[in-house]
Amino acid sequence: MNIFFVSLGCDKNLVDSEVMLGLLSRAGYRIVDEESAADIMVVNTCCFIHDAKEESIETILECAQYKQTGRLKVLVVTGCLAQRYQKEIRQEIPEVDVVLGASSYDAIVEAIEQAFSGEKVEFDKGVDYLPHVKGERLVTTGNYTAYLKIAEGCNKCCTYCIIPKLRGRYRSVPMEEILETARQLVANGAVELNLVAQETTVYGVDLYGKKALPELLQQLCKIEGLQWVRLLYCYPEEITEELIAVMASEPKICHYIDMPIQHSEDSVLKRMGRRTSKKELVAIIERLRSAIPDIAIRTTLIAGFPGEQEEDYENLYRFVNEMEFDRLGVFPYSQEENTVAAGLPDQIPEEQKEQRRDELMELQQAISYEHGEGMIGKVIDVLIEGYLYKEDVYVGRSYKDAPKVDGEVFVSSPEELLSGRIVKVRITGFKEYDLIGEMMYEFTE
Repeated sequence: MNIFFVSLGCDKNLVDSEVMLGLLSRAGYRIVDEESAADIMVVNTCCFIHDAKEESIETILECAQYKQTGRLKVLVVTGCLAQRYQKEIRQEIPEVDVVLGASSYDAIVEAIEQAFSGEKVEFDKGVDYLPHVKGERLVTTGNYTAYLKIAEGCNKCCTYCIIPKLRGRYRSVPMEEILETARQLVANGAVELNLVAQETTVYGVDLYGKKALPELLQQLCKIEGLQWVRLLYCYPEEITEELIAVMASEPKICHYIDMPIQHSEDSVLKRMGRRTSKKELVAIIERLRSAIPDIAIRTTLIAGFPGEQEEDYENLYRFVNEMEFDRLGVFPYSQEENTVAAGLPDQIPEEQKEQRRDELMELQQAISYEHGEGMIGKVIDVLIEGYLYKEDVYVGRSYKDAPKVDGEVFVSSPEELLSGRIVKVRITGFKEYDLIGEMMYEFTE
């Protein structure tokens, strides 16, 4: 049987998709990349914001058409949309044969087998269930880089976010299970592991009674062959001196941190249900830069949150200008049903939210220009990811760049560079968020 798989949304969803692909492959199913050749289609959905919800629904409907135009027999919908709208999917899209809850992805093979027996299948083991899947994932990011999910769910309950209702309370994956997965990924060629969760910084509190991320990082760094470990989704209020010290002392840990702050102004942060203040945000940024001078800090902001006054926005603009984040993503506030923020007064018009988003990103572009200019002449490590034939250059990422969300480095080299190699590159130029350089003929080992 042939399976066509679509993974939407975040990198945490992608890990779930790769686990399902591994389970299906070991069960004898054949993964195909042509919709028309599929007997089974699986759509792993997202519904974090309105646009993601629309994309998921459109993808499901597109796949459903292959029941008439192709050989499709079973259509599976899983992920966050399936968790949130099980009944609606069943009622509105009758072509769907399996609705699989977001935390029930380990039942994918069993669910498909039941669907082929003629049943309409619903699997939901509950949002607080934590799958423990043995066996290798089918990595889709290239063998040299992979995401490593260390926890599921979230306890923070920010007022704009639906994730705790869809993904349940915070559950850490046991450390030995994470290390076993990491060893498998490295044995299959991974030189970079990107740690992900709804929040990585409180890893281990539920299992070990303490924040165990520093210990996990130290254990990961012992894996032979692993060269880069990258931290994503670190909530600022949970970053400890111990974590900073480990990041500064372990050479395999990238001097990079993804630290979503969402806003700078205390009144807005309070309405968001965030647990930091502007003063505390400035303090943690200063601590990180003092301990790790070359650290790259990525953050995300929400523009136009309900009640955001013009003064709040102007102060946020000044904050971004003063902090000079290395990487920044700005999203207009999305009014999500069944969240506290959706019912708050003083909702901001869409046009104004988008204008504020655009202005912040224009500012960030200017900041990135200055940072790029400052990189000229420096020598950095770059992970090669491919070759652009038309331009005759290799493309890769520096330690400052997480997969998919950050910039790239374009590398000139007279000799062939294989994807997955980390090479020394002298920076000779830049453009917008990307760097341009030439190989220095020194490979990191």
